[in-house]
Amino acid sequence: MIQSMTGFGKAETMQDGKSIKVEVRSLNSKFFDLNLRLSSSLRNKENEIRILLTEKLQRGKVDVSISMGNGEESKVSINKEVAKKYFSELKSLAKELGTKKSDLLPIIMQIPEVMTSAKSDLSDNEWKVILETLDAAINDMLQFRNREGLQLETALREHVTQLYDLLIEAEQFEGERREMIRTRLQTQLHELISKDGYDKNRFEQELIYYIERLDFTEEKVRLRSHCDFFLKTLEDKTSNGRRLAFISQEMGREINTLGSKANHAAIQKFIVQMKDDLEKIKEQLLNVL
Repeated sequence: MIQSMTGFGKAETMQDGKSIKVEVRSLNSKFFDLNLRLSSSLRNKENEIRILLTEKLQRGKVDVSISMGNGEESKVSINKEVAKKYFSELKSLAKELGTKKSDLLPIIMQIPEVMTSAKSDLSDNEWKVILETLDAAINDMLQFRNREGLQLETALREHVTQLYDLLIEAEQFEGERREMIRTRLQTQLHELISKDGYDKNRFEQELIYYIERLDFTEEKVRLRSHCDFFLKTLEDKTSNGRRLAFISQEMGREINTLGSKANHAAIQKFIVQMKDDLEKIKEQLLNVL
């Protein structure tokens, strides 16, 4: 079963008059890219939260917000000594510059050292509730990922099945292709043999190479094998987008070789359609975990 990297989850809990709200969003990414926004009282827990999110979500561009309201912050106080010092310095500067002194207070109140707030430490019970809320939001997002994954799996199966069907349709022209190649070879051989002075050993080597160059039986066998492996991987218990991407690359290699060896207009059309389906598969895989 595959999972999408796209997802959204949220959870909210009330604890001792505090509202704990968690939101988790995820988009596709080759790696785990976390943007974490925390309430100030959770800063010392950031590393633990990051480790938990990495283990649970594995991959994707992830945005996580954990906020606490109604009681998180204690009383706000003004550091009067610092404020007076800033006021004195700014008043002196304003006098030198000839600006108004009445605008100094709003400026001073925006200086970080002037406004302070004492933050209460989290109790063990509060931290436990926060972890439970975070876990609930993550599980909510994982369910979202699973639902998206089912849709992706359906689309991927359809495209791989289409590759099978196109290969079967292309094979219907193999008799015509062989006859066309045989006629071309006969004509070229007749022209060559009718001339004097050709190297028989060299001629045999070139003929063997030419025949092998036109035969694409092995490519068809390998393409079918890759498609089977792709579908089998879709059924794995864990989502493995990277492995599926590697398999799709091998599928593309065989399709390209088929195209270079086809030498038949009708078969080439099917090869083009196969490449189109493979591109759609690769686009879908960008969002698979």
